[in-house]
Amino acid sequence: MKRSENQELFTRDISWLAFNARVLQEAGDTEMPIAERLKFLGIFSNNLDEFFRVRVAALNRMMMLGKNAKMHLEENPEQILKRIQDIVMEQQRSFEKTFQEILVAMKEQKVSFLNDTQLNAQQRNLVQTYFNEKVRTNIFPLMIESIPELPNLHDKSIYMACMLGNTQNSFMNSYALIEVPTDRVPRFFVIPGHKGYRHVILLEDIIRCCLPELFTQFGFDLFEGYIIKVTRDAELDIDDDLQTNVIERIEKGLKNRKKGKAVRLVYDKTIQKNLLAYLCKLLNLTKRDHLIPGGRIHNFKDFMDFPGDVFHEKVARKKPFVHPLLHQPIRILNVLDQRDVMLHFPYHSFDSIIDLLREAAIDPFVETIKITCYRLAKESKVVNALVNAVRNGKKVLVVLELRARFDEEANLRWKRVLEDEGVRVIHGLPTMKVHAKLCLITKKVGKVLKSYGFVSTGNLNENTAKVYGDHCLLTSNKKVMADVSKVFHFIEKPVHPEKLKVCKTLIVSPVQTRSVFQQFILQEQKLFKEGKEAGLQIKLNSLADEALIRTIYKCAQMGMNTELIIRGICCAHSSHPDWKKNIHAISIVDEYLEHARVIHFKAQDLVFISSADWMVRNIDHRVEASVPVLQEDIKAELKDILDIQLRENVKARLIDNEQRNGYQAVAGKSDKIRSQVEIYEYLKNKKY
Repeated sequence: MKRSENQELFTRDISWLAFNARVLQEAGDTEMPIAERLKFLGIFSNNLDEFFRVRVAALNRMMMLGKNAKMHLEENPEQILKRIQDIVMEQQRSFEKTFQEILVAMKEQKVSFLNDTQLNAQQRNLVQTYFNEKVRTNIFPLMIESIPELPNLHDKSIYMACMLGNTQNSFMNSYALIEVPTDRVPRFFVIPGHKGYRHVILLEDIIRCCLPELFTQFGFDLFEGYIIKVTRDAELDIDDDLQTNVIERIEKGLKNRKKGKAVRLVYDKTIQKNLLAYLCKLLNLTKRDHLIPGGRIHNFKDFMDFPGDVFHEKVARKKPFVHPLLHQPIRILNVLDQRDVMLHFPYHSFDSIIDLLREAAIDPFVETIKITCYRLAKESKVVNALVNAVRNGKKVLVVLELRARFDEEANLRWKRVLEDEGVRVIHGLPTMKVHAKLCLITKKVGKVLKSYGFVSTGNLNENTAKVYGDHCLLTSNKKVMADVSKVFHFIEKPVHPEKLKVCKTLIVSPVQTRSVFQQFILQEQKLFKEGKEAGLQIKLNSLADEALIRTIYKCAQMGMNTELIIRGICCAHSSHPDWKKNIHAISIVDEYLEHARVIHFKAQDLVFISSADWMVRNIDHRVEASVPVLQEDIKAELKDILDIQLRENVKARLIDNEQRNGYQAVAGKSDKIRSQVEIYEYLKNKKY
C-alpha cells in the first residue's frame, strides 16, 4: 500500500470534543422544542464533566510521566491538553451564546428565569418561605478561613463561594462555602406569574437570596455568592494486590476517587479575584490547570430534568411498541423454537425482555438462567425477574461487572441484593471487564437440554432502553447459543483468553475481534477486485483502533464504497489525495442516543451486531461479543435501517478531515429524512 505521511489518525480526545460540539449544535437548533434544547445543554455539560474526570485526568497523569508517555501518544500530552483548553474555551463561549438565545425563546413562551436580584416583594416572600420550609435544614456552610484544610469537594456538586463583610468594619470579612443540595432539593422552583407567565428560579439563587438569614446573626451585613464547580480525577485505581478481595479494592478505589486531584475549576467569571485565588490555592490549582470562567449557572447536567411542563408546547415522545411477534399472552420460548426475533430499542418495548425472563422464571422445565449485567436501572425489573427465578427453584448466575465506570457503587449494592436472594454472582474478571451483553436460558425438552437467549448491543436497563438506540437478537440457534455457553464457561472458570477462540459463530474479544473483522474486510476487498458489488457499512459509537482504521483506509485507496456511521470518537480521516474514493462518514445526534454497533459486508452478505466499539479497550481488554445475523428477513431489516440512517439529511453531520460538523444534505432528495422518525414508522408498519 502506498502510504503518505499525512495519512494519519485524529487524536481521540480532540475527536471526542468534536462529538460534544454536535450535542451543543442540537441545543442551538431553533426547530427543536425548548425543553429538548435545554436537555441537550444538560447532556453537553454532563459529557464534558465526564471527559475532564476521565480523559483530561489521564492526560495529566501521562504528562507527569514525561517522555515515557510519548510512547503511547502521537503527540505530547501537554500539547493535547493545551488544544483541549482552547477548544473547551471556544465551546464555552458557544454554550453561553446558545443559552442566551434559549432564554429569548423562553420569554416568547412566557417563561423566564429569575435570579435573586429580580424578585419583587411578593416573590421574595414566597422564596423565603420555601427556603425556610425546604432548603434551610439542608444547608451547612463551611467557614473556610477558619479550617486548616479544605474538605473534599464532591465533583458532582456545585458550591456557592461566599464573601461576607460588614459595612461598619472593613476588617470584618470572611469566606464561606456552601454545597448547593441539589441531591435533596429540586434545582428548579417554579413561581406562577401574571397573565400566564411562569418564572423559574434556581436553588442557588434561592440560597443567595437568603444568605442574610444564614449569616446576619454573626454580624455580617454584606453578602456575595458565586457558583463554582470542581471536577476531580475519576480514575478508579485498583491496586494489584491479589491478597486483597476485589470488592475491597473497588470500595477502596471509590473512596480514593472522592479524593482525586482537582483537574478543572469552573467559576462565575464575576467572582472577586481574591476569592478565586484563595480557592485555587486551597484546591492546589495553578494557571496551568483548567480554570474555566463561565456565567452564573454551572452543573447544567441538571437541565436534563428541567420541568418541561412550564412550557405551553408539549414534547410528545413516541411510545415504544411491543414487537408484533411477542404480544402477550404468548410463550416467547415457543416463538424462538420457530425463528429468531430482533428487538430494536427504543422503538420496540423493553418489556419483551422482562417477559422473557419472567417466563423463564416460572417455566417448570427451565433449569438455569445465566446473564451478564453492566448497568442496571435504579429500580431494576431485570433483577426482580431473576430473583423470582431463584424463588421458583432455578439456578441463576449473574455476571455483574463492578467496574462499570460511575456505576460501581450501584453495582456493589445490586450484588448484595442478588446474593441475599440466592443468586450466584460473579463480579467480572480480575484482569478485564465483561462488557458483552449475553443471556443463556437452558430448558429440558424431553431428555434434551435446549438453549435460548440473546446477544445485545445495549445494557439490560429498562430506563436507558427508552432513549438508547440498540439491537437485541433473541434466538435459540444452536451454534450461537453454544458459543454463548462457552463465553459463560470462560467467565465462570477463567483460563487463558486464547481458549475463547473455540467460538466459531460469535466473534469474541479479547482474542478475535480485530483479526476476524480484518479478515472480513480483506475478503471484501478481494471480492471488489474480482468485480463484485462490494462495500462496507460500519456503525459504531467509536472508531479508534489504528489497525482496523488502516485496513479501512485500504478500501478507500482501492475505490471501494465505504460508509461509516460513528456517533462519537472517529479517529479516521474521511478523505486523502491518494484514495480513489473518499470514505462517507456521518454522525447522527438526535432525540435518541445512537448506541448500536452494526457491521455489514455487502459482497459477502454478512451482517453483525456487536457490543464492542472498535477501540483498543474493547478489542484487547474486555470480554465482548459480536454475533452474525443469520435469519434473512432480520438481516434485510438491519440493512434497511442502515440505509435509512445513511440517507438521513436532518440530524446527520459529516465527519470530515476538518471536523467542521456540517450537516449532510443528500443530493437529489428534497424531502427531509429524519432517520429516527423514519425507523419508527418502518418498524411500526412492518409485517411478519
